[in-house]
Amino acid sequence: MRQIIDLNYKWAFSKEAGEIPQTIPAHWYWVNLPHSWNNIDGQDGGNDYYRGTCYYAKEIDKSELPESEQYYLEFRGANASADVYLNGKKLASHDGGYSTWRVNITDALENQNLLVVAVDNGINDRVYPQNADFTFYGGLYRNVSIIAVKESHFDLDYYGGPGIRVTPEINGADANVEVEVYLTNAKAGQELFYQLKAADGTVVAEGRQSADTTQATFKIENVHLWHGRKDPYLYTAEVTLMDGENVLDTVSTRFGCRTFEIDPEKGFILNGESYPLHGVSRHQDRWGLGNALLPEHHEEDMDLICEMGANTIRLAHYQHDQYFYDLCDERGMVIWAEIPYISSHMPTGRENTISQMKELVIQNYNHPSIVVWGLSNEITMTGKSNPDMIENHNILNDMVHEMDKTRLTTIAVVSMCDIHDPYIQIPDVVSHNHYFGWYGGDTSMNGPWFDNFHKEYPNIPVGMSEYGCEALDWHTSNPMQGDYTEEYQAYYHEELIKQLFTRPYIWATHVWNMFDFGADARCEGGENGQNHKGLITFDRKYKKDSFYAYKAWLSDEPFVHICGKRYVDRVEEETKVTVYSNLPEVELFVNGKSLGKQTSEEHFFYFSVPNAGESVLTAVAGDCKDESHIRKVEVFNEAYRLKEKGAVLNWFDITEVEGCYSLNDKMSDVMKAPAGQELFMGLMKQIGMQKEGQESMIKAENMGPMMEMMGGFTVLRLLKLFGAANVNLTKEQMLGLNEQLNQIKRVE
Repeated sequence: MRQIIDLNYKWAFSKEAGEIPQTIPAHWYWVNLPHSWNNIDGQDGGNDYYRGTCYYAKEIDKSELPESEQYYLEFRGANASADVYLNGKKLASHDGGYSTWRVNITDALENQNLLVVAVDNGINDRVYPQNADFTFYGGLYRNVSIIAVKESHFDLDYYGGPGIRVTPEINGADANVEVEVYLTNAKAGQELFYQLKAADGTVVAEGRQSADTTQATFKIENVHLWHGRKDPYLYTAEVTLMDGENVLDTVSTRFGCRTFEIDPEKGFILNGESYPLHGVSRHQDRWGLGNALLPEHHEEDMDLICEMGANTIRLAHYQHDQYFYDLCDERGMVIWAEIPYISSHMPTGRENTISQMKELVIQNYNHPSIVVWGLSNEITMTGKSNPDMIENHNILNDMVHEMDKTRLTTIAVVSMCDIHDPYIQIPDVVSHNHYFGWYGGDTSMNGPWFDNFHKEYPNIPVGMSEYGCEALDWHTSNPMQGDYTEEYQAYYHEELIKQLFTRPYIWATHVWNMFDFGADARCEGGENGQNHKGLITFDRKYKKDSFYAYKAWLSDEPFVHICGKRYVDRVEEETKVTVYSNLPEVELFVNGKSLGKQTSEEHFFYFSVPNAGESVLTAVAGDCKDESHIRKVEVFNEAYRLKEKGAVLNWFDITEVEGCYSLNDKMSDVMKAPAGQELFMGLMKQIGMQKEGQESMIKAENMGPMMEMMGGFTVLRLLKLFGAANVNLTKEQMLGLNEQLNQIKRVE
């Protein structure tokens, strides 16, 4: 029988070592796994987190291992590349930071051993990801173990797979379940014993056959379907390798029986029923931990996603922990799983896309939660597709269909990509990343964009793979795009919910993002090093108001929520108070006095509240209550207003001239004036000349779609966002541009 030995305890660690040691150096320090060396510097901003090679070392006494014939090291995640040395001998290398991989150490194992793993998250041109809006945390950040097996065992060598593959096929009320296993060193006379078990452990099918044949098909009568969150029923397949009556090895996997299709008109269909997919994307990292998560962290994330009422998760932008995929199966989440082929196509990275995709599919084939394999994300960020990129996508798409004939392929397309770009038509379904209302444009553009795509491509299922906006603890009664307030984020998601959830042809929607996450290059919103588009804060302690907007539409658990609890001090005589509930009627009380009842089919209730002195607000919906407080003040509380740390300019530093433009005006307004158009296009031309030969989003082929998006930006915000395209203007340059705008008459 195989045995698994936990190796997470007591590793020596060093950033400074330049060679593989023969013994553990005294100056290395001790860590337990999971571990990341970027758990602090990868989240504090500055884009200066350590990227390079670090070393882990552990002593292994063979006498403490169980007696066995073969020993494998198993790594559940080492970001991004790793070399394994045992007793000074290099045994293996692996490229790809998010998947399981194994090393056979049997022949190199001695009585006393020093295991050294060199892990590298440095910059290169062959391993994805290299360019993306999140931190590439280095480390042995998932479990490491030794698997001890007999010479004859279920496969441990092939792309980190589980050695068993289960393919159910629904046939009326029954299911035909094909079980295939993969063996290493099988010998004559050995047999395979199969059992399929129901959720309560009852055996529903079994069989025994020679190990010469590694595939068998069983029938489950009156099959219990896996039906998403409504009924995530799971069976178990267990296969034992026998030599006579001696058990040599056993593997098992849970599986679910279900059908699905994605229709370009009707959206997602599960087991023949319409099943609209509305959910979130998830990054796996945590404040102060990076990617080095424990099971309880994954469980808390899943609990929060379920509380919101989501039924689908896009697991971005890489392979997630197996434990989280297991949770998705158990909780009935419909999953998009993808590889980190992202942002910038690397001609020298093709083999890495292939190996990472093989690992993703082989390791996760048995999860009923997964319905689509993601080929790439925003791969045309820096320009339109090219022949090498197209070929790379075709190779991946064909390979996935050959490996898995039961699921579909998809891509996440960056907003400014031309919808006629040929790469969009490679996968089975597509989704788009749109930020109209945040990165330019306005919220009203989202629904019509999808109507236009759907009209032009009625046979291509289309979804929304990313949308969102940033919010921190800033507040206002007059929310505006780009102000980073919780109030604008709530308004944005109200508008997007109304547009996206009412278009049944959109096959899935995934909010970007469920949680704030580490992005060390970011310098936005007053807290550097994070992307704050989450519906919940990085530490999982605070649910932003927008979280409850989704709960109102998606959750069946009765609740009522008053928005703006962190926005207490208010200057206006009457203030707007928004309430969310999934119940049909809400009544709001101010200091015990009712302001009346409201009904809303959209689940959003807006009250005009007198603001005098101290007020206690109480919202009542059915048996649910929520309470909040507001206070009348004479002067706006500046603690609620964003003042960017280290910003070249803040909006309040800018001179404004009545009747003329300034950096605080929206681009759409400035472009109404011919002189404004001339000024801006001259600036874009100048920037393009400065950046010639460098990778930048500011390219001629992107200008049309970008101009459409940028209309909602203030000029100041647009100039700051140019930093993401490697363009940085000085304070003097910005003020000089403002002086020119101050001389252009406003066109109404």
